[in-house]
Amino acid sequence: MNGASREALAAARERLDALTDNTSVDAAALAEDLASVTALLHREVSLRRVLTDPAQSGESKAELVARLLRGQVSGEAVDLVSGLVRSRWSQSRDLVDSVEELANTADLTAAQRTGALDDVEDELFRFGRIVGSDTELRSALTSRTATTAAKSELLRSLLGGKAQPATERVIVRLVTQPRGRSLEAGLESLSKLAADRRDRTVAIVTSAVPLSDRQKQRLGAALAKLYGREMHLNLDVDPSVLGGISVRVGDEIINGTVAERLEEATRRMAG
Repeated sequence: MNGASREALAAARERLDALTDNTSVDAAALAEDLASVTALLHREVSLRRVLTDPAQSGESKAELVARLLRGQVSGEAVDLVSGLVRSRWSQSRDLVDSVEELANTADLTAAQRTGALDDVEDELFRFGRIVGSDTELRSALTSRTATTAAKSELLRSLLGGKAQPATERVIVRLVTQPRGRSLEAGLESLSKLAADRRDRTVAIVTSAVPLSDRQKQRLGAALAKLYGREMHLNLDVDPSVLGGISVRVGDEIINGTVAERLEEATRRMAG
């Protein structure tokens, strides 16, 4: 997102934070309401265009939202979406993406309230690794011919009772409503959102052998100093790296593995 859409989403995040600071608000229920609005806006392209039309006044669009959603979702959800449509948007799709992000953030807030946010972060990462290494499972979850019910049932058999409720909810939504994204990209986005909830950055660390607690602490401290913020380490073991570690933070890769150094030496010799 850029321009007007980025500003609109930033304002919506602040409104959501202010709303969910009130513990009487059921954050998980709010997430479900916002997810249903996401599905509606994704499905109804003409409605999405009307709600992001700069020629229409913000109040008229907010009134339309109230008429459509009142009685279908909570008052808090209506208020949040009304605030969104009062804003200006660079693209109509940005509105849908923003409502979806608010839904996922509300679920992560529910996990944070119970002290389960760290578990959710780890479970999202581990699920991504499982999907990445199991082509049959990935095919089943991304199949265009499989029904939503079948995918939901498969996920519940995998996650039900084994993962935090918030983890299960956000993954089920991602798989059943991919909205054109790859499963991997969606999981990475969710992991980043969970880290941002703690004002942390995710570092994906790959090593040949498991890191000791002391090594993890030293690496976390070094990365926090480098990036100027607390880091959450997602740890992955891959014997093929031969030694050392590889760290990925967003699009940046800090590679100190033996395999990388051997490849570099080979490239130089070939050059």
